[in-house]
Amino acid sequence: MEKVISTNKLTKRFGDFIATNAITFDVYKGEIFGFLGANGAGKTTAMKMLCGLSIPSSGDATIAGFDVYKETERIKQRIGYMSQKFSLYEDLTVVENIEFFAGIYGLPNKEIKERGTQLISNLGLNEVASKLVGTLPLGWKQKLAFSVATIHNPEIVFLDEPTGGVDPVTRRQFWDLIYDASDRGITIFVTTHYMDEAEYCHRVSIMVDGVIRALDSPDNLKKSFNVSSMEEVFFELARGAQRKGD
Repeated sequence: MEKVISTNKLTKRFGDFIATNAITFDVYKGEIFGFLGANGAGKTTAMKMLCGLSIPSSGDATIAGFDVYKETERIKQRIGYMSQKFSLYEDLTVVENIEFFAGIYGLPNKEIKERGTQLISNLGLNEVASKLVGTLPLGWKQKLAFSVATIHNPEIVFLDEPTGGVDPVTRRQFWDLIYDASDRGITIFVTTHYMDEAEYCHRVSIMVDGVIRALDSPDNLKKSFNVSSMEEVFFELARGAQRKGD
């Protein structure tokens, strides 16, 4: 299988504090990879390094074949990103958000128009395309934000707790979009605090106090810990965590 993320002893220090401690893992093309951990585990720090936003202190990593030390701008061109806290401009319309982000991702005007029209149609947003994003229900915003993050067909899309505050039905619909992207060969790297969502991933890693304590498929992890849910796996690993903030 083709590796699109590869890390080897990737480490980030802030003075004497080691936020991410020698983590090693690979993620493959089209894989839905869950990156879990309690607050303070080091997830956010790790994701910033993988997105080219923070230079590691030591170790190695390549994203879409590019080095996280020397080729951060090329990495940014090949990834998409969506977070719970900020993904869209609420004082712009649906169409304006699509055009703005597609432009940032470097799409030419003709493609922006074509892909934007198709995106709006696929999401059933034709009647609200000219409305401000701030007026839309949260579930619509999240689905639009994900679609905008993948409008340029990136090799990898990073999702940082994308379904926080969304009702269960909308979360399930959101995951349908994730599966569709995965089927198209886009790699999904997702953090979440919802353990039922961990069950939807092909593989899951669980960080505790800056290190990866477990990495496998949900079924294999549940067998290894002799439990019936990913929530129980998570509690087994995270109950002894020392850190309280990321």
